Amino acid sequence: MAVPSFTLVNGHKFPLVGLGTFTVTDEKDLETSLNEALKAGYRHIDTASAYFNEHIIGRVLKSWFDSGKLKREDLFVTTKLASAGVHPDRVEEDILKSLEQLQLDYLDLYLIHFPVCVQAGGASKNDPSASVAQPTDHGAVWKKLEEQVELGRTRAIGVSNFNKDQVSRLVKTAKIKPAANQVELHVYLQQPELVKYLKANGILPISYASLGNPGINEFLVKQGRPPRPGSTELLEDPVIKKIAAKHGKSSGQVLLKFLVQNNIAVIPKSVTPKRIQENINLFDFTLDVEDVKLLTGLDKGEQGRRYLMNFNQTVLDHPEYPFPKVQRDI
Repeated sequence: MAVPSFTLVNGHKFPLVGLGTFTVTDEKDLETSLNEALKAGYRHIDTASAYFNEHIIGRVLKSWFDSGKLKREDLFVTTKLASAGVHPDRVEEDILKSLEQLQLDYLDLYLIHFPVCVQAGGASKNDPSASVAQPTDHGAVWKKLEEQVELGRTRAIGVSNFNKDQVSRLVKTAKIKPAANQVELHVYLQQPELVKYLKANGILPISYASLGNPGINEFLVKQGRPPRPGSTELLEDPVIKKIAAKHGKSSGQVLLKFLVQNNIAVIPKSVTPKRIQENINLFDFTLDVEDVKLLTGLDKGEQGRRYLMNFNQTVLDHPEYPFPKVQRDI
């Protein structure tokens, strides 16, 4: 079954289910994941320069293009400008590096990954607390992103982790409107006000951590960082499990369907072939009114947020830090 698409502000189609690649840096795992996803019908691949895996993705995609199994225009590729690049002098260098790593002539969507600029070269791959926040001018950075569209390096531009006020400032001044905002969205953090605003302005909400990111602890431990409690909490929620049993589906499928049914795009990450197939098989069932009511009732507001990205005090104190200042790590 074909994956439904959302029409972006530039007229291009965006598949509502894509493959996320955050935390997947092992070459074998990512190659397996990409190949299984492409075979299963995924046509959106989401990555970021900060994921340190663009070069692996580029190699796999090139093999599919070279073999004739896929054409470049069949695929939607998203990557992101790292926090160290959120400065008008660094945008062009960073997008060119991503294009080189991905072995692509153009991107379909290029996002500002986080609204706080950090000192260039300050962030360590294994220690984000080493970054030092810097003055940040979204308007100046956005103009440089608009130039990348005009140069044909990306078809659309957008943001990630921006709050409503930050997005609205861009909407008021941008020549090219943001096409999407990729933010944490799941049943415990539904952000209805932000989602409503984005949709009213033709901006696609893209959910990350739709399943609560059950693999985050393995990633954190590998980086020498403490594990985060509750990483599988969403999948084990009794309300979700009951609805899943009712439809003969998994908890993960219910969590994803809740978002997709609300015209929110999802980018679930998995390296397991069975899960990869499962995560895209969302279109042979529908959550009914009672299901939606129960799932909507699980919203915890800001208490449900998993990713605060308050890596150090300079980031937390920055005027463009986008989240409520609660003292919790990642």
